[in-house]
Amino acid sequence: MRSLADSGVLAAPWTAVFEDVDRARFLPPVMWPYDMTTRTSTAVSRADDPDAWFGFADADVPLTTQWDDGRHQGPAPGRVPTSSASAPTVVAAMLHALDVHDGMRVLEIGTGTGWNAALLARRLGEEYVTSIEIDPAVAAAAATALHDAGTAPTLIVGDGLLGYPQRTPYDRVVSTMAVRSVPYAWVRQTAPRGMLVTPWGTHYSNADALARLVVADDHSRAEGHFIRPVEFMKARSHRRGRAPHTEYVPGGDVVAAADRTTTTDLTAADLTAPDFAFAAGLITGHDCVSAWERRGPQVAFWLYGITDRSWAATVLTDDQPTSTVHQGGPRLLWNDLHAAHQWWTDSARPDPTRFGLTVTPTTETTWLDTSHHPVPAARPLPRPAAPA
Repeated sequence: MRSLADSGVLAAPWTAVFEDVDRARFLPPVMWPYDMTTRTSTAVSRADDPDAWFGFADADVPLTTQWDDGRHQGPAPGRVPTSSASAPTVVAAMLHALDVHDGMRVLEIGTGTGWNAALLARRLGEEYVTSIEIDPAVAAAAATALHDAGTAPTLIVGDGLLGYPQRTPYDRVVSTMAVRSVPYAWVRQTAPRGMLVTPWGTHYSNADALARLVVADDHSRAEGHFIRPVEFMKARSHRRGRAPHTEYVPGGDVVAAADRTTTTDLTAADLTAPDFAFAAGLITGHDCVSAWERRGPQVAFWLYGITDRSWAATVLTDDQPTSTVHQGGPRLLWNDLHAAHQWWTDSARPDPTRFGLTVTPTTETTWLDTSHHPVPAARPLPRPAAPA
């Protein structure tokens, strides 16, 4: 593909693999290319405009292939994108990070279009690749595309968060969907010193990062750094969730509903920086959701508690040094966010690659630079043990 050749992300032996496995043959007749600049999607049809369709198939852009878990109809974008073909450079970067070698067994979580499974099967041999997809319709389309491409990795319809223990152990596990916590089933099903590669993030925002974790010899933990920022669709049970806005601010009058009003010197540039969004999520985002919208020189910024009805709201103006913040509910979310920004600034504004993740059967802990420096206020997350 030209986009990959120009990017320089491919190295042998993946170059020949990508040349042999055509992305276009795994794409549906109608798809929605995503414009990262405008953050919008527009339908393109192979029947109506084949030149545009094949142009996007060869372009380095993500392509939404399903909306609303298959309930969507018509050419207009749906409400929630729920399956996609990732940008080729992102696919190539993930496969490079996976560091596969001949004879390795790989479990892919999220078959999607089937293109990634086909790339792995071409590289390793179909008998070494297992791929699991939760959506039966998506799985069926991928199976057809893989058959037409002349390859037959093991395809499973099921919940990828549980892995697939019937073919363990796997030397590598790669997820093509983002998770809010790493299922320990993936760790248990990976061989000692094997590797997990998955997009990971918090509820705070869509600013995820790609985690590359190495499994301990005794399966007591998996640990490693985040290696690059990404933005992926989330596992169905890990999607962001909060109550409707009206339950936080009945009537919509933030001034009347506020329990406390304060001021802030944080700017729109401070709060919308992707690096800060990722860091803020590590401190506040496991039970806090942010939302913002730019309107000319102003940015309306909201915080919502997930586990309670705490909220904070402000309008930031580009040329004003301070803004008024209104807060309500049992927690002062803005105070938490301001403290997170101070810590991030004092830590030299780290990007996601300076952070790492340690996963045990009962906790997840994020850290800065080394596992001996946990992120302040980011308490270890208790969670139920996953099935073996």
